[in-house]
Amino acid sequence: MLDVLDKINSFLWGTPSLVLLFGTGLFLTLVLRGIQFRRLFYAFKLAFTKEKPSASTDSSEGDISNFKTLMTALSATIGNGNIAGVATAITIGGPGAIFWMWVVGLVGMATKYAEALLAMKYRVKNKNGEYSGGPMYYVEKGLGRKWKFLGVAFALFGAFAALGIGNSVQSNTIADVMTASFSINPWITGITLAVLTALIIFGGIQRISTVASFFVPIMAFLYIGGSLLIIFINYDLIIPSFSLIFEYAFNPVAAAGGFGGVVVAEAVRSGFSKGIFSNESGLGTAALIAGNAKTDHPVKQALVAMTGTFIVTIIVCTMTGLVLLITGFWDPSGGLLSGVAHDPSLDGGALTSAAFGHALGTAGEYIVSFSVVFFGFSTIVGWYMYGEKCFEYLTNYRFIIPYRLVYVIATFAGAIANLNVVWKFADMANALMMIPNLIALILLYKVISSETKHYFNEYLPSTTNKK
Repeated sequence: MLDVLDKINSFLWGTPSLVLLFGTGLFLTLVLRGIQFRRLFYAFKLAFTKEKPSASTDSSEGDISNFKTLMTALSATIGNGNIAGVATAITIGGPGAIFWMWVVGLVGMATKYAEALLAMKYRVKNKNGEYSGGPMYYVEKGLGRKWKFLGVAFALFGAFAALGIGNSVQSNTIADVMTASFSINPWITGITLAVLTALIIFGGIQRISTVASFFVPIMAFLYIGGSLLIIFINYDLIIPSFSLIFEYAFNPVAAAGGFGGVVVAEAVRSGFSKGIFSNESGLGTAALIAGNAKTDHPVKQALVAMTGTFIVTIIVCTMTGLVLLITGFWDPSGGLLSGVAHDPSLDGGALTSAAFGHALGTAGEYIVSFSVVFFGFSTIVGWYMYGEKCFEYLTNYRFIIPYRLVYVIATFAGAIANLNVVWKFADMANALMMIPNLIALILLYKVISSETKHYFNEYLPSTTNKK
């Protein structure tokens, strides 16, 4: 079973898929004339200030604010991929992988923008009076009912992926960390996570968004703060670290010490794959929550949504990368900077934890441990909203309570089970979510372009539009 799934995932996440993801982002960047660069500061202003109706409207409709929408999306996106994924990218692809993570992140901002814009434009009200949006709605309403099978496919794989990579895989990682760092039995961790998850998700989107708005800033400041402390303590290695990133983005890394050497193609592939995994641009997940935003124009929420990719990839992933380079923990022999040797068997989150521990002692290890717990739990909560929106589409809002119960059970089961098969199925489901979403984004590019022009020409105050 595992061998078969490995072969399927190797195909689904192979070079063609990565080219399709990057190509879609690049195409949308050109169509939108680099909106992620031109409007980045304005986008952050929208994300972190109170919503004000545009000049041509009187009110904003929706369920939660732009800020809560962003925090809910980040709660599902900022996860262990930012800790373990970056470490894996560097150990496989060398320092240059970070540069290619930046590239795919910056291009992916246009993809995330397009997803959120379409989610807002084609959102609907469900039976509870709440808004629902996402790829399944803009596939069906934007492309027509003859394309509905793609929307159904996205929703089906999304509902399954939420139970796997968004839930049980996360609780499994949390249980491992709690056992390794604090000797807590996985059963205790599983029961605790299940109870907390139930208390939150049975409160609906308002409670989920409120919890996300509380947890995400705390966990981001904890992890970024610890990273910045290490970077500033070793300020003399900041420029050499960036030099390594740019040098090995375009040049192979020669084998030396415990490092086996890396060709440029591997740096690109590793950076692209882990970058996409960390920010989820192109998978359509952020669109599932974007439709709930309380705003008066789709472009506003689209701009807010794209800041999430910037925060995840350009800020959080860069922090991890710099810590690994500065401490030398990307190379078992000590790297090219610090000369600190480490256990060559370390990988992923364990490698990042060791790097923090070397720089800050026990406190550094605890920072990573608590970050894994916070990141993982917030992902469980955030991904529930993704799963519910997909399941709601499939069942017309029937059986939501049973789905919540299954989600809670999956949280507990993940903490105590071996999840190799679940990991593989979840990876496959993620890839299969991506395909219908990218098809819709490409075919609806004229709608995306038209809505963008309409907002900046008609809605945005002229003083801001001139900047």
